[in-house]
Amino acid sequence: MEYSCSTHLKSVPFGGKRKNRVADQVKMEVADILLKKAKDPRIGSVTVLSVDMSPDLSHAKVFISLPQSANEKAALTGLKKAAGFIRSELSRRLPLKRVPDISFVVDQSEEQVSRLLALLEQVGEEQMQKHCEEDREDRALPVRARGVGAMGAQRDRPPH
Repeated sequence: MEYSCSTHLKSVPFGGKRKNRVADQVKMEVADILLKKAKDPRIGSVTVLSVDMSPDLSHAKVFISLPQSANEKAALTGLKKAAGFIRSELSRRLPLKRVPDISFVVDQSEEQVSRLLALLEQVGEEQMQKHCEEDREDRALPVRARGVGAMGAQRDRPPH
């Protein structure tokens, strides 16, 4: 199937490709600024995970993760104070008419994923225990009680 250039571009939501490219560039630059230029000790070793841009590219939500030993509230306060400096650095580094406003959000997805995996593991163990108990009960019943008649055929079920 062949697409013309104009048809393909119409199927992409407003600013879809550009939005993703700008988000990737903002992510790389913010990570570099935090690593090399930020001097606030509250920020510490912040990891920039992703950036979500508004459709008009006027706002960037930067998702970060912190080490477990870090004080989340202090780190967010330090990042909020550094947001103006980060914006000014972005204006020097990125060829944009308007540099997006920046907000920082601690990404809780790792914790949620580990909690979900623990719940799934617990449910799997419960299902396994239930299956083992049913299997033990089934083996404890005599052959007649299990529904097997003469010649090993099941009495209650029609043949397949």
